[in-house]
Amino acid sequence: MVQGKPESYDHGYEMKKLIKKISPFMVMDILARARTMKNAIHMEVGEPDLEPSEKVKEAFKKAIRDNKFHYTPATGLTELREKIADYYMIKYNVSISPERIIVTPGTSGAFMVVFSLLADRDKKIVLSDPSYPCYKNFAYFLDTEPEFIPVDRHTNYEISAETVREMNNIGSLVVSSPSNPVGNLYNDKTIEGLISLADQKGFYFISDEIYHGLVYDKKERTALEFSDRAIVINGFSKYFCMPGFRVGWMILPEELVRQAEIIIQNIFIAANTPAQHAALAAFDLNHLAYVRNTFRERRDFLYNELKEIFIIDAAPDGAFYIWADISTYSKDSMEFCRRLLDEKAVAITPGIDFGSNHTNHYVRLAYTQEIAKLTAGIKRLKEFLAHA
Repeated sequence: MVQGKPESYDHGYEMKKLIKKISPFMVMDILARARTMKNAIHMEVGEPDLEPSEKVKEAFKKAIRDNKFHYTPATGLTELREKIADYYMIKYNVSISPERIIVTPGTSGAFMVVFSLLADRDKKIVLSDPSYPCYKNFAYFLDTEPEFIPVDRHTNYEISAETVREMNNIGSLVVSSPSNPVGNLYNDKTIEGLISLADQKGFYFISDEIYHGLVYDKKERTALEFSDRAIVINGFSKYFCMPGFRVGWMILPEELVRQAEIIIQNIFIAANTPAQHAALAAFDLNHLAYVRNTFRERRDFLYNELKEIFIIDAAPDGAFYIWADISTYSKDSMEFCRRLLDEKAVAITPGIDFGSNHTNHYVRLAYTQEIAKLTAGIKRLKEFLAHA
């Protein structure tokens, strides 16, 4: 018998129930099908098609040549943590001790560690609906029930402090800005209000900043500008164009650092060593400007095309997604995406991947292809809609 549980408690059965709650990521099924088509146009997965800086490639090769294969400290290479701290001073004018920065196996690894630190059956993890689907699945895996707050065009796709103020037993609240799937950047006052409320009520504000850098007409601000107690998660997969390297980072309040280190020692040991050395070279400002400008051009092109055929609730401020209302043509986003793929070989993501708040009326399109391919994709999409 597990201590504190009744004689009839079956841990294996409980785990199986938890695993059943973890929803499939439907876009991966679409991706798998699209990869079998020679002429498919990929606008489904949030993976940049641009290459990382040449400096990153050379640093990776050098790490291999120099036999840098040994484990790093669980918290990551000291040089990389210092480099990330320097980046926060340059980009945000925020001073962060490298001791509070932990390098992780991607941002997924960071979220698993943070949620493990904060998971509590009696405390809620608050998420927006729609939002990135893995958030809730991480929570389910850790036997914690997320609390969903519906967001839409009427709320500017933001969670407000007023919405959260009367909620009880909050352990943490997650905000992604720019967001996946909408691409909206939270208003500074909204972020400040949520962080202030978190400090008042004693819960943790978790800021997913993976799309920072990919902001086109506004200026993003890190949550650490508002409070040292905020938890920030970021990584090299999007803006730095290094998705397969699987290197992320998290910045924690001092009281959580040692606990996070212990979790990493036991689960991951450390992030990939050659990839960490490659990441040291990723802060190539000229290359990063090229990446941002390229995605801005694609955003402008695709948004201008799509707003003529779909309802777009929010013009995307950042990331590389457009969240489109397809209800004029269909009330079943999965069926819409399947037919579009089968009939026109255009792969996009069904809105149901991101929640249940009217998401069956939406699809997400990623502008992670060159404009020539986006142009061909729009042409096929218009042909498809003509017979929808």
